[in-house]
Amino acid sequence: MNKQNLTIKLALFLTLSIIWTSGNSQDFRAGVAKRNISPDNSQQLLGYGARKSTGVHDSIFHRIVVLDDGKDQFYLVSSDICLVSPSEYDRVKDIIKKKYNIQDNQFWWSVTHTHSAPEVGPPGLPSVFLGNRYEHQYDTAYTNFVTRELLIGIAEARSQLKPAHLGVGWGYAQANINRRARTIDGNTRLGMNPDGPVDRRIGILQLTDKATGNPIAHIANYAIHGTVMSGANLEISGDAPGIVSEYVEEKTGAPLLFINGAAGNIAPIYSVYPSPAAGHLDEFKVLLGNKILASLKHIDTEETVDMEFGSIVVRTPRKKDLGWTDDLKNYTDKTGSGVDQVLLPITFLKFNNRIGIWAAPLELFCEISNEIRDRSPFTYTFYFGYTNGWLGYMLTEEEWQYNGYEPTVSPFRPEAGRQMTEAVSAYLQGELLSK
Repeated sequence: MNKQNLTIKLALFLTLSIIWTSGNSQDFRAGVAKRNISPDNSQQLLGYGARKSTGVHDSIFHRIVVLDDGKDQFYLVSSDICLVSPSEYDRVKDIIKKKYNIQDNQFWWSVTHTHSAPEVGPPGLPSVFLGNRYEHQYDTAYTNFVTRELLIGIAEARSQLKPAHLGVGWGYAQANINRRARTIDGNTRLGMNPDGPVDRRIGILQLTDKATGNPIAHIANYAIHGTVMSGANLEISGDAPGIVSEYVEEKTGAPLLFINGAAGNIAPIYSVYPSPAAGHLDEFKVLLGNKILASLKHIDTEETVDMEFGSIVVRTPRKKDLGWTDDLKNYTDKTGSGVDQVLLPITFLKFNNRIGIWAAPLELFCEISNEIRDRSPFTYTFYFGYTNGWLGYMLTEEEWQYNGYEPTVSPFRPEAGRQMTEAVSAYLQGELLSK
């Protein structure tokens, strides 16, 4: 009888072990989709002054990755768009939350910041700084089309979920340069500053099919303004991020999500030219595309994957006498003493205890992102900029004294950069690491 019980227990143990091993070996899954969002009519282009498109130089896209670790899903969208308002992000997020029962910080919408793509949704905060530029009404039909394609893409990526490996690595490219050019009188203008701070690291995430080893998708995180072309260009284009993504996709056979970094003071080395040809746009395939491809040869693969999410709100004083827009009422409040504040949302994603990613709706100066990365406890720390909306430029406190363009389109006071640095660093070192 004892032998029989022992045999039954052993059989049950082996059965449960097989089920547990089988289930966990396939827990992490990935799916990808790519949707063309090029318009078929003339559109107001965002970036520079108000101007309408005359055609399409290269198509623009949503590229979408869905990740599933067996307990949570994460939706990441990279769109060839200049900016979206946080209110537009919130509108789309609410649709996705209701449909798929996810939390706020499980849907990230990042834009590449090309200055040659149509406006999407209401202008948001830019209308406070550049009111005359937004005298026209945004195109609701095109905005609805962009939303519809995003939702279709998420559904498609979910339907393509398959067991996957996650890889991570670094690359390096000299395709960018500090753009805060110093003048003889000690001020600053947009131009080139080869002596200024820069971030030339490429953060790489690779998703591969567990069964075949073939790539499902790549994610490349690099700081570069989408301004190879100037306002004289009237053809729709993904600019450098879009051209590079298409090139890498041709070489690998898998979609590349380009996620911009802390590009607030970073320009492409060819910048503000009147046309793609004049701006050497194709050269970015070599300058950046080939560097991404080279980095894929040195990927560190995670054996198992666990995702953890987090978020904080940094409350920081608003620039004095700065107006606000009604659609962003959830992004401001007053202190007890009546001082207007900006409510700055920061979202976090952790893969195991080695990869920490944080995202903000900012044009961030690279010194801030660099410092946070240096202080991070994670082996790999990436900053996803232009993500979940746009709340203006955030400079370092030191750069305010040099004036220039960026302070004029920032809702913050000089101390905001330090406040955010400390808040993000503390969260990375504490709560996110301990999850």
